[in-house]
Amino acid sequence: MRCFDAVRAFPGNVGLYYRALGGEEVETHNPDLPLVAASVIKIPIMVTAFRDIAAGRLDENEIFSIKHGDKMPSCGALTYMHDGLEVTLSDLITLMIILSDNTATNLLIDRLTPDHVNRTMEALGIPGIALRRRLFDMELYERGINNTVTARGVGTLLERMATGTLLGKDVDDRMIDILLNQRLNGKLPFFLHGKGIRCAHKTGEDDDITHDVGIIYTERPFVLCMLSNKVDVPAFERLMQDTARTLAFGECAP
Repeated sequence: MRCFDAVRAFPGNVGLYYRALGGEEVETHNPDLPLVAASVIKIPIMVTAFRDIAAGRLDENEIFSIKHGDKMPSCGALTYMHDGLEVTLSDLITLMIILSDNTATNLLIDRLTPDHVNRTMEALGIPGIALRRRLFDMELYERGINNTVTARGVGTLLERMATGTLLGKDVDDRMIDILLNQRLNGKLPFFLHGKGIRCAHKTGEDDDITHDVGIIYTERPFVLCMLSNKVDVPAFERLMQDTARTLAFGECAP
């Protein structure tokens, strides 16, 4: 598709995965290139937590008391709440996704462990996902140890979630409902929300990094994952907006 030419030509490290649900139509660019995940790693964490809840290994009503030392820099809300605030494990999952809450994320990483998240992705047949550390672990960051994902890995995960074949339809639908409530909508959904097109998605960003990955519910729904490291962030975010709009409104030339 010609609408992906600009993605393939974009300077930097860029990964792309597109698939129309219910069809064979696939477009990729560097689909297996490991990229620093930023907040996109929060989707595999959510999946792992819900898999454990469904199996009875976790209680979604487990209570966490937020201590001052738990609080991480933005994004999120928990950093700004009073010390001792009590939230459930289910609350942590929701905040981690819809507000990209970093405090919630680290509490969940501690509860689940990186090794368990990675083994869960392997067990589910999801490639290219590696959770290696908590967020804001500066010692490991300075040693070059980062969480990574690939466009194919995240795209496969979202495709199976959208078709009810990841954890089962009821659990998959619940995760999609959380992703649909995403509050950070300046990338893939930028031109879509005002047109009534729903987008179940998760963003990620850091210095020279910007991502958005999601399921876009047009008449013919599709999965679109656009990942980038070492790019001009504002320019790539505009490309995300334009690419999603072109695909959603059927303007992508063959």
